[in-house]
Amino acid sequence: MKKTLIAIIVIFTLLLVWAIVFWQPTATKSDIHSPLGLAEAPRGGDFTLHSANGPLSLHDLKGKVVLLYFGYTFCPDICPTSLGFTSQALASLDKAELDKVQMLFVTVDPERDTLDKLKAYTAYFHPSILGLSGTPEEIARVAKSYGAVYAKQETGSAGGYVVDHSANTYVIAPDGGLFKSLDHGTPPAQVVEAIRAAMKKS
Repeated sequence: MKKTLIAIIVIFTLLLVWAIVFWQPTATKSDIHSPLGLAEAPRGGDFTLHSANGPLSLHDLKGKVVLLYFGYTFCPDICPTSLGFTSQALASLDKAELDKVQMLFVTVDPERDTLDKLKAYTAYFHPSILGLSGTPEEIARVAKSYGAVYAKQETGSAGGYVVDHSANTYVIAPDGGLFKSLDHGTPPAQVVEAIRAAMKKS
């Protein structure tokens, strides 16, 4: 049984790596979008949004390194790549380290991303990733604090609209202060380095 479980984990990991490195989703020109740059230098700060488990504030996670990302579940390419890299980074941590890390995925598409959908989507990448939502105004306030930007774009296709968005991952130190902003596509090994460096700030 143990050997079977290990084999399944290895196969899943190899498939995930292949998907991230080689797979390119089939898309029309109108479906493809690229990460946006930040609107301004992120300053960070406390906030409160909602998860499937209830309200959550950044200060509730004091003592942990928080990885903060803005995206949406219908994202065809950018979010899966970012979350795939981050999930690899989280898988590289030992249990003691993982217990001191919390990743938050904040939707920029609250119109379609219900809390249940966010819960299922984030769990697909890693069980410790928590999906958050709120009113459009609440999300906009949090995004502004971190310099994140997003904008709905109609595609005219059956898939409906896409949301162009910045794709930085914000590393927040255990004291709640912004430690570092990682660019889209940062390799998992560098994500791990940033997490461990932030841990030393506690």
